Amino acid sequence: MKKFIKVTLLSLIGILLLVVLVVVYSFTPIMAGMAAKTVCSCVYVSGRTVESVREKELTVFPTLSSAGLEVDTSDSSVTATVLLAKAKAIYRKGLGCTLLAERSEEEVRSQQISLAQAPAYLQDTLAWPMGNLLLDSIATDIDKERIDKALEIALIETDSAKPKNTLAVVVLYKGQLIAEQYADYVTPQTKLMGWSMTKSITNALIGLLVNDGNLRVEDPAPVPEWKDDARARITVNNLLQASSGLKWSETYFNPFQDFHQMFIYSDDKGAYAASRPLVQQPNTHFQYSSASTNIMSRMIRQQLGDTLYHRFPYERLFYKIGMLNTVIEPDASGTFVGSSYSFATARDWARFGLLYYNDGVWNGEHILPEGWVKYTTTPATTPPLGEYGAQWWLNAGAKDNPQNRKYPDLPQDAYWADGFEEQFVMVIPSEDLVIVRLGISHHGFDMVSMVNEIIASLPND
Repeated sequence: MKKFIKVTLLSLIGILLLVVLVVVYSFTPIMAGMAAKTVCSCVYVSGRTVESVREKELTVFPTLSSAGLEVDTSDSSVTATVLLAKAKAIYRKGLGCTLLAERSEEEVRSQQISLAQAPAYLQDTLAWPMGNLLLDSIATDIDKERIDKALEIALIETDSAKPKNTLAVVVLYKGQLIAEQYADYVTPQTKLMGWSMTKSITNALIGLLVNDGNLRVEDPAPVPEWKDDARARITVNNLLQASSGLKWSETYFNPFQDFHQMFIYSDDKGAYAASRPLVQQPNTHFQYSSASTNIMSRMIRQQLGDTLYHRFPYERLFYKIGMLNTVIEPDASGTFVGSSYSFATARDWARFGLLYYNDGVWNGEHILPEGWVKYTTTPATTPPLGEYGAQWWLNAGAKDNPQNRKYPDLPQDAYWADGFEEQFVMVIPSEDLVIVRLGISHHGFDMVSMVNEIIASLPND
């Protein structure tokens, strides 16, 4: 009997070890892909050093920080190796970095992509917000010392075991830039990753199509794969409000989930997302979803055609509002990864927030449709705390109890673009504020305290 128990225990231990090995092995290509893409973008788009990226970004997972890295400046690429897994990301001027998966490098590099021509004016000669010339003085009733201290605290490290890694903070009050601070290795010209704040950019691009009469949010999403099945009921609004009903799991810690299949293994992320089956009735469940956003990014491409598509964000949005240092990166199929891959300077992120603060109007021109910002910031019906609108997060609160909200200590009208590792562009209309915070915070960041200190520095109207 003892021998049987011993054999059984050894067998169970063996099976457990095998399972662990399978999971670990399954993660290695994911880690290699993440390392290659992250280092490529941070080095070639942001102008960072490999050492700083390994020290900051790659410490989010232990396996990432130990990845072997080959940065080849001759072809602007990064190859990462984790155990036996290898992945490569390539940089293309004007497009940023792309992780290779199914297509060959030659095929991706040979893509004919029509790039937008950047405006010829020099921002350092123009006044904010189209340019970088700031007012010599700010309103005397702002407690400048207090607001500067709030930003300083956001950057100072107080716990070496849980660093904040704040890269930049920018504050706008009534449209004017009144405070900004940066980490030592970051400048106002450094393009910084927005991660899921890119979703809010996709909201704006959908708004532009609505403005042009090419889409209506209440109409079924024009996805070719859905026209003959139950998914044909999914509307553009359902995609914007993350209530499509499609099967999806936004989890980073399971190598077998859809998230990694889309981001690491699929060249055409929108097509992969569109292939997901319907598991809930549309508009009945809230499911935060990068898949929905990438479906919309692909949808925009299909509506516009390739020639217009790759110029569209730049000519119709970024360049219109002075975001001259912003890049959205495409996947290997050429479609922008509208859920996650954008880089912009902190000031450009502030300009983006300012567009929404100004109700979609810039220099008297309706960049976004009239009523678009109101639609965007109206709570969707499915999130229980009124915490999501259309690709922007909200602080509206539960329908029957507004005090029951995501951040009870922040104004109820606050809304923000939100990205992995505590990136945010927060708009607070009642306080006339736009606040940008960018960082690499693996252990969280006290957003509420910083925002409230900034609010406390303002005049009591």
